[in-house]
Amino acid sequence: MPSAKEIINTLLVDVFNHILRIEEEKLKENNVKLSMTEVHVLEAIRNTEIPTMGEVAKRLRVTLGTLTTSINILVRKKMVYRYSDDKDRRKVYLKLTDDALKVLTIHDNFHEDMITSLFHDTDIENDEVLLKSLENITTYFKSKY
Repeated sequence: MPSAKEIINTLLVDVFNHILRIEEEKLKENNVKLSMTEVHVLEAIRNTEIPTMGEVAKRLRVTLGTLTTSINILVRKKMVYRYSDDKDRRKVYLKLTDDALKVLTIHDNFHEDMITSLFHDTDIENDEVLLKSLENITTYFKSKY
């Protein structure tokens, strides 16, 4: 009989892999020709208060060089505009195009459907142990990685 740790590990890995695969399928169904990494870069730009290259790289926990590679591709795919600050040319801002916002709507709808299904026929919002466990997992990943 597998231990609770083994079962939880298997479930987390399965859920993670399923989410990524299904997200990719949803994007393809909607003719989105972006990788999940690219979509998550768009999401980070949208969710960063002042979306400079440095701030978005920090949010994603990647180097500026790694982000630059992704941004170059997204600019080429007409998903992002990149522009410099008039007063400080070293500061580079990012702005999403209308096409990028459409992609994020598809992405957000997927997440909304996923979470809605999680709440279907459950009382999960009142399950303090589960919520605390998910918080602990999030804290672990943020502190370690």
